[in-house]
Amino acid sequence: MSASRWWLILNGKCSAEDSVRDAVQVFRARGIELAVRVTWEQGDTARIVGEALQVGCDEHVAAGGDGTLSEVASALAGQHADADALPAIGVLALGTANDFASAAQLPIVAMDALELIRTSVPRAVDLLRITVDDGVHWCANLASGGFGTQVTLQTDEGLKKMLGGLAYLVTGVSQLGRIEHIRARVHGPSFEWQGDFIALGVGNGRQAGGGQALCPDAVIDDGLLDVTVVPELVGEVGNTVATLLMEGKHAALERVAVRERLPWVVIESEQPFQLNLDGEPVIATHARIDCMPGRVRMLLPVDCPLLGTPDTRLSLVPSGVDDGASPPGVVHA
Repeated sequence: MSASRWWLILNGKCSAEDSVRDAVQVFRARGIELAVRVTWEQGDTARIVGEALQVGCDEHVAAGGDGTLSEVASALAGQHADADALPAIGVLALGTANDFASAAQLPIVAMDALELIRTSVPRAVDLLRITVDDGVHWCANLASGGFGTQVTLQTDEGLKKMLGGLAYLVTGVSQLGRIEHIRARVHGPSFEWQGDFIALGVGNGRQAGGGQALCPDAVIDDGLLDVTVVPELVGEVGNTVATLLMEGKHAALERVAVRERLPWVVIESEQPFQLNLDGEPVIATHARIDCMPGRVRMLLPVDCPLLGTPDTRLSLVPSGVDDGASPPGVVHA
């Protein structure tokens, strides 16, 4: 029986982690053919994934944060091959917040994470495909807009190194008086919402920005997007709700949010708005987000909360095709 072949794609910001170096040596000693490649600039991940596919590998290990996972998943999704023909993705969580890993209950210790990858059975999972003016993007965890996006992108790197995920909360609280609403139309099959929002989440995963659970019930293998819109809230009420959202308080979300599950959704605005795709910002006035069922395979715990039950894995109209359903009515904020 041939040895397993892994390519560990390590975010350059995490290259000095001794725990990763030690774990790599241990698993090599156990017979794993484990190549390590470090990313330094934009485009490195796609190039490395392409090289790994040429020489052949069994698993890609995304070693970094949510952005690293999305980059690996994006590179694989761009291949003209079914998920079963592509290497599976394992996750070694080394980012600041590790939102996907946290929601999936993945180990944060390097040795434990690699052991899970070694023993897990690959599971087909969905990806988000985002089409905007500048082309197509992919996202493994969550696409977000509004207040949470501003906080995530404006949080200082030094503060993140010092405080970890708490840095997002500190930044968010400091900006409560500067929350700007976005006027938009959000629509999909049999759903339409129009108005001003302060936060928007389109989830494959459940949380972003250091624990903002914008899509607390999302699962990654049901062929559906979890869409959450938080309408504009005025004065102290708005500030209080924003604080609770930053702290991951689900009850606040349930009281004020508009939520729906859809195979695809379109977001339109007269003014350019910013979406955060697992750390990658994109600017658009029109964005279509499709759920691409089972596009890649991942190595996850058998009891991973992000995996649905057989009853939740629906047979749907292909997400790239409009089913022609007309919305029963328009919801205005």
